[in-house]
Amino acid sequence: MASSIRTSTIVAASVGAVVTGFIAYAVYFDHKRRTDPGFRKALKRESRKEARAAREEAEAQGAQQKEAIKSAVSEAKEEGFPTDVEEKEAYFMNEVARGETLCQDGSDQVEAALCFYKALKVYPQPGDLIQIYDKTVPKPVLDILAEMIASDPSISVGPFGAGPTSDVSAPGVDD
Repeated sequence: MASSIRTSTIVAASVGAVVTGFIAYAVYFDHKRRTDPGFRKALKRESRKEARAAREEAEAQGAQQKEAIKSAVSEAKEEGFPTDVEEKEAYFMNEVARGETLCQDGSDQVEAALCFYKALKVYPQPGDLIQIYDKTVPKPVLDILAEMIASDPSISVGPFGAGPTSDVSAPGVDD
């Protein structure tokens, strides 16, 4: 049995052959990439195709998210908002707490933004609340909230976004 080859020697030789083959392929691929213009063009074409597919997917996802935002805002408007001061206060606190919980989970950013939007709708000075949101709410949720606010003209955000019910006039404008 002394003349037989050990199993560890066979395994080591096999691993060495595989590693050598891999290195040879890497060198061949690198040489082909550097010297063959057709191969380089094919690689660039494939890269552009992947980038285009990723861009189209991102655009489709963005359009889908905008549609989800519009439907969420319209559903919130259909549900209505409380009118009594105490109900508004309780509703506000509930929606802000729910929005903060959803932000921490990170599960549904549109739903979190919708909670903040609903709280904003019942808050007496939305401009002040937006400044607070700007400091506390994560940027992705804040961006979605901004789209929700932009789709609802009834929210007056400040002197430049004041709606028809506001008594604030823009600077430099005489009544």
